[in-house]
Amino acid sequence: MNIFAPRAKESGRLEAAIGSGESGYALEAKDLSIYYGDFEAVKKLSMGFDRQKVTALIGPSGCGKSTALRAFNRMNELISGVKTVGEVQFHGVNVYEPDVDAVQVRRWIGMVFQKPNPFSKSIYENIAWGARINGYKGDFDELVESSLKQVALWDEVKDKLKESAYALSGGQQQRLCIARAVALKPEILLMDEPTSALDPISTAKIESLLDELKKRYTIIIVTHNMQQAGRVSDKTGFLLLGDLVEYADTKELFFNPKDERTENYISGRFG
Repeated sequence: MNIFAPRAKESGRLEAAIGSGESGYALEAKDLSIYYGDFEAVKKLSMGFDRQKVTALIGPSGCGKSTALRAFNRMNELISGVKTVGEVQFHGVNVYEPDVDAVQVRRWIGMVFQKPNPFSKSIYENIAWGARINGYKGDFDELVESSLKQVALWDEVKDKLKESAYALSGGQQQRLCIARAVALKPEILLMDEPTSALDPISTAKIESLLDELKKRYTIIIVTHNMQQAGRVSDKTGFLLLGDLVEYADTKELFFNPKDERTENYISGRFG
């Protein structure tokens, strides 16, 4: 049951498609090209993402992996001068069609950024506010508790829910941001280097969450850390200069890469 009140645009093709049940990939890019002005940062990317799996996108800086990730829920539209060509299929609907509401796309396909970015509100309101403006009709106390439990943060903050989110440590703030994303009950979580600004202990906590979160969500993570990709992901895609060089099960890609460029990157010869 959808306990979010649908907006006008959501009651159209996207909502109908989501309500019709699951089929195929959780998300699929088809000939997706992304331009910054005349520069083609992502070149005809085609790849499908399996449901309730963790997929890692790896590659050297500037290879297009974060740009591709932001395209999956239309976040690049918030950047001036970016043009997107091709399709991102979600429940059989191209999210770039003009009658699809970008705000609703981002509700179903949530994003967690590189640096923790909690709202300047209480811990409680960081969870409740986003759900409230998206028309949530359920019990907010229950939603806050459930969301914080999903990220193993409830026991640490349950007695200080009215305190500012800024009082939390960096690792706790990042888990709060993940909780804020899952409170909207998305199907997909996009994570753009979510641990790169964190200490090793906080990083380990986030990584351990992913195995639990994928039981409910499809997760696509960009990481510059190949060891992290090996630890947390089921499948891995290697991007280089905007091209998807190789995409395979993580163990297969790391231990038996098919492309010499993949082997060179994984072995540290460049990047």
